[in-house]
Amino acid sequence: MLEFYKAVESADRNQQNLVATVLSGESIGEKALICNRKIVWKSCENGFFDQHREETEAIEESGRFRIDDQEVFCEILGREKKMVICGGGHVSIPIIQMGRMLGFHITVLEDRPVFADNARREGASAVYCEPFEDGLRRIEGDEDTYFIIVTRGHRYDQVCLENIARKKHAYIGMIGSRKRVKLVKETIIANGGDPAVIEGIYSPIGLDIGAETPEEIAIAIMAEIIEVKNRKKCDGGYPKEILREICREESGCAGEGDKRCHQVMATIVGRKGSAPRKVGTKMLICPDGTCIGTIGGGCAEAEIYRKALEFIRNGRTEPGIYKVDMTGADAEEEGMVCGGVIEVLLEIIE
Repeated sequence: MLEFYKAVESADRNQQNLVATVLSGESIGEKALICNRKIVWKSCENGFFDQHREETEAIEESGRFRIDDQEVFCEILGREKKMVICGGGHVSIPIIQMGRMLGFHITVLEDRPVFADNARREGASAVYCEPFEDGLRRIEGDEDTYFIIVTRGHRYDQVCLENIARKKHAYIGMIGSRKRVKLVKETIIANGGDPAVIEGIYSPIGLDIGAETPEEIAIAIMAEIIEVKNRKKCDGGYPKEILREICREESGCAGEGDKRCHQVMATIVGRKGSAPRKVGTKMLICPDGTCIGTIGGGCAEAEIYRKALEFIRNGRTEPGIYKVDMTGADAEEEGMVCGGVIEVLLEIIE
């Protein structure tokens, strides 16, 4: 199954990538990677997905489906989320901090060296200290790029928005008063900008929560970005930290026959009620007991963690689905306060 994760890691992120996993019957655990509605990798030759290629390649969204009386879990793989912040002033600093917490790759554009250094210290993934138009030439943009314009003046806003409006994007937000924003929009449209794109920007930026301080403004902005992001019908897929751990050469262990130490992938494949994490969320459990990622924490995660370690200790190779019920008095006593039910698929990685 290691080959599957290598295929996912090398998949073209500009395509629509979907992973299908059989959840029931004799073929449980079989996987296929579908790129642009074509199967490009499968775990078993002449297996389930060869026999049902047409039905599998027709799937276009995440969810659980019935194919020939077998249940199949499909998830559209989300690409890495990227945030481009134009401006490195006081508002951008808490945006960087929150963006890091949420797993965004963050690029900051700032032409003032002192403010660029502040962005670096806060952990921005990349900082371009140069004129905004030069920095934006480095950024291609795509359907998972979120642009935030928080510069120090409307002439810089205009330069940034004129350049960004020509790029693919998931979101464009611009700070400023309604009067300032209106002036910038009108100027760009008059200069040939696409009215549909310009009128579609989020401005005044952020949800209207009465924010005043830089930190409150950053919260409003990030809340709006989360709202936009979560409208998309895609799952988190396979986080790069998990893929990196699985695929790195030294992840094998020296031992009898130099066999690879087994790891266990835990994936939420079903969710009812107010469970803390969405379907598709993943956690990797390693032989030494360490974990990468989380499926929600608390006693629910602890129960899945315990079962995963049993898989490893017992040398189990077949996958299994486990239900964790966070409702009722027993769950309340154990601290499972969310009140939902999750189903988790555990798979050994050999």
